[in-house]
Amino acid sequence: MPPAAWAKLDDYREVAPRGAVDFLLRIGERLRGRRLVHVTGSRYDGASVEVLNRLVPILQDLGIDTSWEVTIGSADFDGIARAVGKALGGVEQVITEPMLARLRATCDENARRLPLEGDLVTVHGAAPLMLVESRRGSARWVWRYHDDLSSAQPQLWAALRPSAQRYDAVIFSLPRFAVPLPVPRFVILPSIDPLSERNREMSRLEQRTCLERLHVPRDKPILLQVGPFERSHDPLGVINAHRLVKKHHDVRLVLAGPPPAAGGHVLAEVQEAASHDPSVSVVILPPDPLVDLNALERAASIVIHKPLVTDFGIDVAAAMWKAKPVIGSTAGGIPFQVIFNVTGYTVETVEGAAFRIRHLLSNPELIGRMGAAGREHARRHFLVTRHLGDYLALVAHLTK
Repeated sequence: MPPAAWAKLDDYREVAPRGAVDFLLRIGERLRGRRLVHVTGSRYDGASVEVLNRLVPILQDLGIDTSWEVTIGSADFDGIARAVGKALGGVEQVITEPMLARLRATCDENARRLPLEGDLVTVHGAAPLMLVESRRGSARWVWRYHDDLSSAQPQLWAALRPSAQRYDAVIFSLPRFAVPLPVPRFVILPSIDPLSERNREMSRLEQRTCLERLHVPRDKPILLQVGPFERSHDPLGVINAHRLVKKHHDVRLVLAGPPPAAGGHVLAEVQEAASHDPSVSVVILPPDPLVDLNALERAASIVIHKPLVTDFGIDVAAAMWKAKPVIGSTAGGIPFQVIFNVTGYTVETVEGAAFRIRHLLSNPELIGRMGAAGREHARRHFLVTRHLGDYLALVAHLTK
């Protein structure tokens, strides 16, 4: 299979549900000639970037004129945008009136610079939210917010809500992530690309080569958690669950994540805990980790996703696509992906996670059965073809 950046829609016939590609071709034919514009605050990081890296090439392959624009600002603007994004996600931040004024002024400058004419303009995330205040022409405007807005800082949301209300519609990833607004609200679940480097098929030789480079032995069954080395992702809780499991089963725990952005105190604690247990491996992922993540997930017997706070948590679907049962927390969108007792389990405590892991390890046939069910569940609900169908249906509705 070709990498996703060059994948054509027909390449998805082998992996998508039957009829999915033909449906996209039919609806794409109806929308041919439309012009769609997507705007993000970055081209390198965030959920919106992952989505657009998949969707834009396929939309263009369908003959739909689609562009991807990026707002540009100074270093202080980028810092403000990051702080606003965290505050909208519920992380306490200090957001001042001058900061909001800077955000508005930069959006106004970008609105004059960017080619925003078309049938539908989709603005992603917090940084370019205020672009809508300078909207022009007859295009419909949609704000796509990928994270959980329901716990946003009240004062900040009160300041930004008038901008959100100027859109023709708002898209959330889950109903529970939404907030009351006087404009139509839609839900489009996130997705994975089965042809990306993260999710494509991989030979055993390539898996083994990646694991050797990452210094991960395959001497025993692997329990894997992928996520930042932060309190919110509870790596120390996963280590404690592994200790309980280890009393009954000889297993290896692999904790894989990017290098911490600042401080690194949690990573130091994780490495200290791992230094006393040779069955715990801590993997600092490289800047482009997709192939390594693919190899790790395919090598694992069970994948754990136990964050205390998260967004949709689409890594769960990525693990299910590789036919792995998932032990997940009840945070964010994880319960909306895991079918309890069918594709895995959701748990609320360290002891609960250990119990479910032990249960699976004691029943190897259940691991295979849950893994197969998880792959089919991901195929039907979390592939990019379903995501694209939802989006094109919305485009047809808003631009009819």
